[in-house]
Amino acid sequence: MEIRFSLLGPVQVTVDGEPVPGVAPRHRAVLAYLLINAGRVISMEKLIDAMWGYDQPDTARSQIHAAITALRRAFRGVDLIVTRSGGYVAQPEPGQLDVQVFTDLVAEGRFREALALWTGEALADVSASYAQGARALLDDRRLTAIERLMDAELAAGRHREVLDELADHVAANPLRERLVGHLALALHRSGRQADALAAARSYRTALADEQGLDPGHAFAELEQAVLADDPKLKLAAPAEAPAPPAKERTRSSFLPYDIPDFAGRAAELDRLVAADQHPIVTIDGMAGIGKTTLAVRAAHSLAERFPDGQLFIDLRAHTAGQEPLPAAAALEALLRQLGLTDIPTTESERSALWRTELAQRRIIAVIDNATDDEHVRPLLPGVSSSLLLITSRRRLVGLDGAHALSVDVLPDDDAGALFQGIVGERAAAEPEAVREVLELCGYLPLAIRICAARLQHRPRWTVSYLAGRLNDERRRLTELSMSDRSVAAAFTVSYEQLDDAEQRMFRLLGGAPGRDIEPHAAAALADISVFDAEDLLENLLDAHMLLQREPGRYTLHDLLREHARDLAKQEGDHGDGDALMRLLVHYLHRSRSAVKQLFPHSVPDRPHMPPVLTPFEPIADGVEAIDWLDAERSNIVATVIHGPKVCISHLAVAMSPYLDRQAHHDDALTLHTVALERARALGERAMPPGRALSDLSWTYWRRGDYEQSESFAHEALAACDDPNERSLALNALGNVAWRRRESATAEKHLKEALDLTRIAGDWSREGFVLGDLGMILDQMGRPAEAQRHLDLALALHRKERNAVGEARVLNQLGSVLRHQGQPEQAMERHRRAGEIYREVGNSSDAASAFNGLGEAALALGDAARAIEEHARALRGATRDRPEQARAHEGLARAHLSLGQEDQAREHGQAALRLYEELGVPESDEVRAFLASSLG
Repeated sequence: MEIRFSLLGPVQVTVDGEPVPGVAPRHRAVLAYLLINAGRVISMEKLIDAMWGYDQPDTARSQIHAAITALRRAFRGVDLIVTRSGGYVAQPEPGQLDVQVFTDLVAEGRFREALALWTGEALADVSASYAQGARALLDDRRLTAIERLMDAELAAGRHREVLDELADHVAANPLRERLVGHLALALHRSGRQADALAAARSYRTALADEQGLDPGHAFAELEQAVLADDPKLKLAAPAEAPAPPAKERTRSSFLPYDIPDFAGRAAELDRLVAADQHPIVTIDGMAGIGKTTLAVRAAHSLAERFPDGQLFIDLRAHTAGQEPLPAAAALEALLRQLGLTDIPTTESERSALWRTELAQRRIIAVIDNATDDEHVRPLLPGVSSSLLLITSRRRLVGLDGAHALSVDVLPDDDAGALFQGIVGERAAAEPEAVREVLELCGYLPLAIRICAARLQHRPRWTVSYLAGRLNDERRRLTELSMSDRSVAAAFTVSYEQLDDAEQRMFRLLGGAPGRDIEPHAAAALADISVFDAEDLLENLLDAHMLLQREPGRYTLHDLLREHARDLAKQEGDHGDGDALMRLLVHYLHRSRSAVKQLFPHSVPDRPHMPPVLTPFEPIADGVEAIDWLDAERSNIVATVIHGPKVCISHLAVAMSPYLDRQAHHDDALTLHTVALERARALGERAMPPGRALSDLSWTYWRRGDYEQSESFAHEALAACDDPNERSLALNALGNVAWRRRESATAEKHLKEALDLTRIAGDWSREGFVLGDLGMILDQMGRPAEAQRHLDLALALHRKERNAVGEARVLNQLGSVLRHQGQPEQAMERHRRAGEIYREVGNSSDAASAFNGLGEAALALGDAARAIEEHARALRGATRDRPEQARAHEGLARAHLSLGQEDQAREHGQAALRLYEELGVPESDEVRAFLASSLG
């Protein structure tokens, strides 16, 4: 019996070439989702979320059970869907699933065979919540295969044969840079230089008009070569044909430094290298056994087999003073390492995107320091040629399909090689003493490495002297287990040989809550100069008391962090209780400097600002600002959570514009919540809670949680008298009422907010309130008043040179002009707004401009352009549910105008689910649209 599962077109199941009867459409949707995630256990909750998203019926669980039962009945005799403790897993045999066959054929370079598997749009007859995202990602894999096929055809000298084929692909995907490059090269080689230049310039113009971007460097070089009729573009012989210049995926390499004195573990390395056909390999063992070092060495050794990137993430399962890194945060970090910027909000969406990326790339990732199976389950790949090396102190026995490797202490020869490789000739001169040191270190690599480093830096010590010191320390630590004594003794001997400044820095680093630290922050922590801090950090690195996973940033092994914290308690470092306060004040002033570079009108001067306690270098420009904020964001949040509650309110206000406009809403909620708790603990006189409440209100509004937004805004009004904070809360209330179309209420709140901004003399905030009021007046059918308010808002923002405010008002003007029957002028305003948002790096609001362009294009009768713009908005609105809903609605209306009823229905239903979740009146309109236009 030959069974086939087809997802690259309508979802079909055939046995011996005949369709399997009795598989209803909703059952096919469940089957397709399980097959996309083949080999991975999918929980009931994830299945329900994938099928219905936010609009889950009460009978969702029973419907899933019914679907699984029906599928098993239909495939009686085929053990496809297996029940696990965590849910269900699909286990197709090799060759049964077309997606996997497609991936294998592409990997083998058999591109035309792979592309022949496509029978239409992927998942064409599936309308479940997950379908659109999965469909788009599968289509991107198809286009990548087409590009690689064209690479091969051009290299073989078949430029004339593929011209028509290339032209069709470019017509369907006019902004696909690599395809356009292939077309230009094929035209040039066919003797059509003018047509090649026209194709390149047409692409350049379209990219500038529609996205405000220039082509990549490789494309620009190709264009120049075509213009110059460069002989290098011609084929001397098929075998020597240069590959056409193209925009390639950036190769990501985030692996930590591979230590040069790695010794032993040959058998384990051989097993890891041989196991690279497994998508998951787990490495378990006790603390200090060398799991991470082994995984990193293996990843470096295998790097060439995984050309699309080498990633690393520390899940912090046993890091003293810190909570384990949640899977959602780990997924965000890994996706950013892959170069992605539009990261979904929820863990399930991030996990789906991660699996999709792994399905079309060959990457190796070290997932370090996992707590247990559930900690890493959302990080597991589906169908993938990638490799995950997962380390943990516990054996991870619940991961289906994982290859397990347990690491023990070093054998005698390996331990001796490691010690001698660091110490040198002295070790060879005292073999018996070396054996004693190794025994005292418990043959643990971490302990051996630290003791050897001490000996290396103490030329007058003998190995026997080191053994004696270790013996004394081991006897003192009788209350500990043998392995703990080995590690603690090694740590203590090494620590005792540090000078006073190094010892103090080591203890302070143990108490710093962040995952790593750079010299400026370390200087603030220790209250010393940056120059001295960097010297101390490098000395600790040389002594193997610190790790360096990327240049300029230092971190502690979990065991060393625990040891540093214990030492701080033993030493009674009460005088250094101010260290975390200095660190937080450093983060405060440096973050203000960084955010002012990006959003100069959004960082107010506040009373009672803590003075600078340690000198710091200001941020020079916007590039340095975003790099520093991205690198330090998690450290700042960790320090806020686990450090002293000083200057939290000021820090939350300083970080707010960056977190808001980069859509880091989870971190914003954390900061503002801690600021509110601190304000309430201190009492209103010491720290009024109004600003924290207002910021929480605005953040919840951004997330589309209008009930929470309204609640916090009312609390803010009751808690504060400051006109700025009251205006912020009233602005949020007005925006909530606007989304609910409670126009009169919205007007009242916004006019009160406007009066308060004028009392405070805050022109920038006045401009924002005027713009929002203009939208309310437009909603109330008073277009002339709306136009006047928006024109005044625009003038204020331009006077203040507030680019973010200008973009916001231009976007609002576009909507008003479209409502007034002027779609051409509307498009111009939305286009300029989008350009400014991109210039200032405000990814959070750019989707609104794209949606505006889509609505204006449809008003002009250009449905194809509308679809393109709304699709851009949907891709960019991964953390903005209101703009997602708006994009889906726009796509539904545009597809319907082209007679594409299936796509219109799918997007209309997605919009309805989101609008109902948001609780806004648009849900009634979309429901009526679906009923009247699509039955």
